[in-house]
Amino acid sequence: MMLWQSVVGKLWFTILLLVSVVLSILMVLLLRSLEQHNLTEAETQLQKHASMLATIYEEQGNDPDNREMIDRYGENFSSNIAIFEAGEKVWSSENYLPFRLPPEVFTEDTDLSRVLQEGAVVAKEADFRPRSASIDSEMETIMVVGVPLNNVDNGAVYMYQTLSIIEQTSNETRRIVYLSAGIAIILTTVFAFFLSSRMTAPLRKMRQAALEVAEGNFQTKVPILTHDEIGQLAIAFNRMRRELNRNIAALNQEKEQLARILSSMADGVMTFNRKGEVVVMNPPAERFFEDWRYEMELQESIAHQLPEEMNELFQKVVTQEREELIEIVVQGRSWAILMAPLYDQEDVRGTVAVIRDMTEERLHDKLRKDFIANVSHELRTPISLLQGYSEAIVDDVAGTEEDQKEIARIIYDESLRMGRLVNELLDLARMEAGHTELNKAEVNIQEFSERMIRKFYGYAAEDGLHLTTHLTGENPIVWIDPDRMEQVLTNLLHNAIRHTEQGGDVALNIRLKTDIIEIDVADTGSGIKEEDLPFVFERFYKGDKSRTRGRSGTGLGLAIAKNIVEAHQGELSVHSRMNKGTTFSIHLPRITVEADER
Repeated sequence: MMLWQSVVGKLWFTILLLVSVVLSILMVLLLRSLEQHNLTEAETQLQKHASMLATIYEEQGNDPDNREMIDRYGENFSSNIAIFEAGEKVWSSENYLPFRLPPEVFTEDTDLSRVLQEGAVVAKEADFRPRSASIDSEMETIMVVGVPLNNVDNGAVYMYQTLSIIEQTSNETRRIVYLSAGIAIILTTVFAFFLSSRMTAPLRKMRQAALEVAEGNFQTKVPILTHDEIGQLAIAFNRMRRELNRNIAALNQEKEQLARILSSMADGVMTFNRKGEVVVMNPPAERFFEDWRYEMELQESIAHQLPEEMNELFQKVVTQEREELIEIVVQGRSWAILMAPLYDQEDVRGTVAVIRDMTEERLHDKLRKDFIANVSHELRTPISLLQGYSEAIVDDVAGTEEDQKEIARIIYDESLRMGRLVNELLDLARMEAGHTELNKAEVNIQEFSERMIRKFYGYAAEDGLHLTTHLTGENPIVWIDPDRMEQVLTNLLHNAIRHTEQGGDVALNIRLKTDIIEIDVADTGSGIKEEDLPFVFERFYKGDKSRTRGRSGTGLGLAIAKNIVEAHQGELSVHSRMNKGTTFSIHLPRITVEADER
């Protein structure tokens, strides 16, 4: 930075200019005063000399000795002397100046003639050049003093000299004043520079500290060297630095908290500026845009391009200044986008959008609707049968006893079916609500598996199936709820037998390991379609999509089985290939009685 642009230069220049102006004014006044003083002093001295000569001339007259003494007097004081009697010039000593004043100057000049006419003492400074003299003729300003002779009529002594001596004295005085002013200016310059440098040194330190604070170094401290206003400014700067450091730390903490909150949110959050450009985007929102770009086959370089629906939503929110909600589908998933305006005092400065994946909610809505439809469908058939056969009994349609028994048997079977459906729904609801009660006991898994085979042996034999069991491992004693696990295996074995054609195989395989029990129910039946595998454990799922009686069940068995296995802290999974067979696998942790009680 140049000197005249700095505080030091400005302060130094201001002091120097102020002192220079003051010195100039004082110097002018002083020179004028000294010149006037020198002039007055010269006039007084000349008047004293003229009075002394007048006294001498009055006492001693116009004798040669007296004229010689007067002549030496004029020589000593470099002055010319003229003596008048009766208005005429009678004697003069005018050899000590380069010029002589004619007698007319003394007798015709208004002021000087008063000495002869009125007997007054007169002193006058003027240019007494004759009217006929040219303007360029060398004639200096002359001081003339006239003193009257008391004992002579119209007599006077005139003594005059040039002002060159006074000018010499004034010039010498002027040189001294100029030299003193120059010395004062130099001293003022040095003092002003020293004073301004000393005064601005703390300011320069504060400037450097302010630059460091601007760069993010909030530990910089300004030293307090004085207790004046600059010292108080340094104290205020240090206090401001501490407050700024604390506020910046608080802002960074809040920013970090906000960033963590945004990154940990399940919903996507985005903010836009007034131009529609993305300002902030959390990871869920980024995943949404990744899916959208993939679906639209856009390049990664087009990072801030928005879906057309969001652009229209943004324009609508900014224009109407109210929140709006839309729902779009990207990659088969349903996304709800709620956008609201952001205000800068009264003006809209942008918008904030919350993006929520509504796929699960829409799926739950669909499942709820499907559940109602399925329950209605499953109940409608037995109710219709009950109603029809009841009307047949009422109308006496069944004429024989055998027909009546057949109708009664059908009504009884359908009522059992309805009761079983309702009981399974209640059991499933309790399990999904977390109210599954397990009555665990130590069970010999080998005997348990053999009992299950015996239970279904006749049923499998009727369909021409081969039903087997195989157990590997040691320590067959396990800690489970036997009734619940029998319910699971009953459902799995029943499904396997129902979906396996004649001559097929159904196997119950158990593997006992150190920390886990693996149970597989495998068949060589028709299998499950690949697109249906993710839904086999949902309520009312049926592989053949059939809603008829006969070999079809209620569709709740696998959902109940999965909840029972999960209540044992296990896992139920399925693997299947079309026309190759299906395997349901149960993985149960081996938990001892003591560990389960803890």
